[in-house]
Amino acid sequence: MGDLTNAAVDKLSPLKKLTNEQEKLVEDIINFTSEHLQKNFPAVYTIYGDAGTGKSVVLSQLFDRMQVAARRNKQSPFYGTKNYFLVNHPEILKVYREIAGQRPELYKKDFARPTSLINQLDKKQQKIDVAVIDEAHLLLSKADHYNNFYHDNQLVEIIKRAKVVIVVFDQYQVLRMKSLWTPERLEKITHQYPHKEYHLRHMFRMTASDDLVAWFNHFTSDYEVQPFPTNARTNYDFRVYDDAEAMRQAIVQRNNEVGLSRILSTSGYPSTLDGGKHYIREGKFKMPWDQYNYTVTPWAEITSTIDEVGSIYTCQGFDLNYTGIIIGPPISQVPGSNRLQINLDKYTDSEAFKKRADLTDPKEIKALEERMIMNSLNVLFKRGVYGTYLYAHDPLLRQTLRKLFSTAGFTIPQEG
Repeated sequence: MGDLTNAAVDKLSPLKKLTNEQEKLVEDIINFTSEHLQKNFPAVYTIYGDAGTGKSVVLSQLFDRMQVAARRNKQSPFYGTKNYFLVNHPEILKVYREIAGQRPELYKKDFARPTSLINQLDKKQQKIDVAVIDEAHLLLSKADHYNNFYHDNQLVEIIKRAKVVIVVFDQYQVLRMKSLWTPERLEKITHQYPHKEYHLRHMFRMTASDDLVAWFNHFTSDYEVQPFPTNARTNYDFRVYDDAEAMRQAIVQRNNEVGLSRILSTSGYPSTLDGGKHYIREGKFKMPWDQYNYTVTPWAEITSTIDEVGSIYTCQGFDLNYTGIIIGPPISQVPGSNRLQINLDKYTDSEAFKKRADLTDPKEIKALEERMIMNSLNVLFKRGVYGTYLYAHDPLLRQTLRKLFSTAGFTIPQEG
């Protein structure tokens, strides 16, 4: 870990060296965009990829190169074009705007939330050339009057206002009904236009073995606890804890050593957007949820947040060095089996499951809500670059994880 850097701006920097695959992808998107800028109908390029597969790094480089050409190269088809980088996540937007402040070809105003851009273009009766959309799975797919979005779908509205739209998408990071997306729902829109797609599959973020990443995916996709792979701790600090407070102490120790180490949790504990502190309690463990971050610094880079529990809303899209993850009350084990059950009545994120007019089948709604709970856990599972520590609220699941950890030949840690 000699080259360890904790700044999110460094990890998303347009100066970061790309792999050959990523470089070819950037060139292909630039060629696709150049071709369709000359036409009078929209075109869409979609990049699919799981968490940690380098989607945002590709977009960062792509947009930087486009803006260099747009502002400096009179021979380029991009010269004089009006392009925007959109992300519907305030914490990630802070990082991109900080990057823009360091690059002469990038302006902070080039980076925006989708609703802000849509409303701004409508007010001025303008259109743009290129929209690059990070975390497209966070786009609203229904009206949200509270946040001043009065149309039915943000992607549809962006396509109406741009010549070329480039999106990155991960179906396993869909977390709220108002941003309900599936590959089918996405393609129903994108396939109306000239389109191209690419799938990024190599995991870059975590130093974990492919087998351990597959274990995380199986847990959240198939709702099943499997034996841990024997290489779960090869080049990776993977642990299972019996005691949430012992896990917290270990994370504090890692944070003192290398920084950027945090406790994270699923929903299922008291949480209200009222400005007050709401605590997660597990035995001797007691910590407050993350507070709304009014600063320009991402939540995980604020030193005091070692004393808070991060949620999907503060850690999604970010790298952490070590994570201590609490699998909360909504996820428990079915007695007498290795199956997991999802307890919707214990999910405390009231914003997640707002009703939609286009969903009326109770079975479909239940399946989607369960999927979003597991998606949120999958997001947490994919944060830790060098280590992931687990603690389960459900006693049976906690016992099973402990047993499987020991069976794989690993020792349950008692403290840091």
